[in-house]
Amino acid sequence: MSVELKMPALSPTMEEGTIAKWLVKEGDVVAAGDLLAEIETDKATMEFEAVDEGRITKILVPSGEEGIKVGTVIALIEGDEDEAPRPAKARPEPAAEPVAAPAAKAAAPAPKADPVPSGDRIKASPLARRIAAGKGIDLATVAGTGPNGRIVKADIDGASPKAAVAAAVQPAPTRAAAVVASSAPGVAPEAPFESIKLSTMRKTIARRLTESKQTVPHYYLAIDCNLDALLKVRAELNAGLESRGIKLSVNDLLIKALAVALIEVPDANVQFAGDELYKFSRADISVAVAIPGGLITPVIADAANKGVGAIARESKELAERARQGKLQPHEYQGGTASLSNLGMYGIKQFEAVINPPQGMILAVGVGDKRPYVVNDALAVATAMTATGSFDHRAIDGATGAELMAAFKRLVEKPLAMLA
Repeated sequence: MSVELKMPALSPTMEEGTIAKWLVKEGDVVAAGDLLAEIETDKATMEFEAVDEGRITKILVPSGEEGIKVGTVIALIEGDEDEAPRPAKARPEPAAEPVAAPAAKAAAPAPKADPVPSGDRIKASPLARRIAAGKGIDLATVAGTGPNGRIVKADIDGASPKAAVAAAVQPAPTRAAAVVASSAPGVAPEAPFESIKLSTMRKTIARRLTESKQTVPHYYLAIDCNLDALLKVRAELNAGLESRGIKLSVNDLLIKALAVALIEVPDANVQFAGDELYKFSRADISVAVAIPGGLITPVIADAANKGVGAIARESKELAERARQGKLQPHEYQGGTASLSNLGMYGIKQFEAVINPPQGMILAVGVGDKRPYVVNDALAVATAMTATGSFDHRAIDGATGAELMAAFKRLVEKPLAMLA
């Protein structure tokens, strides 16, 4: 009996995905636990896994196919007449980790292909492009073994990062490249460039943030905070926590301060929902983490009621698994407010885009030595600028200002949030 394998919804927000690579071929017999394919979603690359045995009778969607809607039939599998196989399931895996098919079904050696000439458009899957960029590999020097010479992840795994050296010396652009360049906005006609297709993650980021700026009436409130007291408390806490293998970062304490401030100012811990306003009784802080190809916001749930040591452990673990593509959907979805920190890059101040449907996001810059009024006298202090972006449909200006004032007070008198 043949059963349809459909593109799964790997998260509540997933609408479409990309089959990065099939790990089986037509005629293969698979057992429970065998890997069928790698599926690229808007957040990570997942492995499609068989939960029953059967034979792959037809692959309807080839490797590299993009924009496949959830529910689309991608393959047919024939199982036992008495018991049809259940739908396959997917599990998260690191986007950059090579995945091998089961040993019992080792594929024949891939046919060799010549590298793509540098003057032609390079055919490569989004996943292969992302991995190549992370490894510093020039795609023009890689031989593609996918359909029609398309470069897939397996080709990148065996390529040498030294290939990036070839990109340093570029030939003069072809006439076709020059024509494309002249028609591309913001690109000098004579400048050579590579057209890179957007990954599913980048498409989702572009869509959601464009929607946010177009539909959410942002307003911004900035405030300066004296970090000296917080840095002193951090040093004392780290001395006591060292034996437990915990090291607090400034960001861990800022997460705590924002969470406590949201509880103190509950009218700012809200989301706009059409004819309703969701008012939350706990503060779940989404923390922006940069990953290859985009960013993701793992959530520290109920951060106001967690100790700073627990926040430090959890934020470190979530950030590491986010960069490996191992987060489960419930670990990066939700959140009542967000925090984005670019201080490690020396950025003094910036205004972040609200992550819908949340009502606010706090952007924090670097803490550096500045002139600062301390006890009515001008002094030098370690100061940081924090900028809140607020959804005016849900949070009035006075409420946003009250939240920022509460955050400043907790940062400058940190023992109050640790009590």
